[in-house]
Amino acid sequence: EVHLVESGGGLVQPGGSLRLSCAASGFVFSYYEMSWVRQAPGKGLEWVSAISYSGDRTYYADSAKGRFTISRDNAKNMMYLELTNLKPEDTAMYYCAKGGRGPIGDQYPERGQGTQVTVSS
Repeated sequence: EVHLVESGGGLVQPGGSLRLSCAASGFVFSYYEMSWVRQAPGKGLEWVSAISYSGDRTYYADSAKGRFTISRDNAKNMMYLELTNLKPEDTAMYYCAKGGRGPIGDQYPERGQGTQVTVSS
């Protein structure tokens, strides 16, 4: 059974930074592309970033380019998302999900419970 646990969210001021972590278990982590997705209040799921199974290729939504950095440690079954220069519009529940970017409307069924990021002064 796929088990994904996110951590590292919190309340941060605009311009601040956070590092999100995702602990994976129940599957062979190193075999799969992984993603971060987010859901802002009252909105649908938004794909944010993905990383190849080996970590050598990364992909970002336009909203994340230049500010967020995705990485993974296959030896530890961990994935990370470094968030910098945060903006109020980044406020959302952030989820890690098994697999790469899905089509618009994808519900990313294999995802964790999420970690809340709130950007506010």
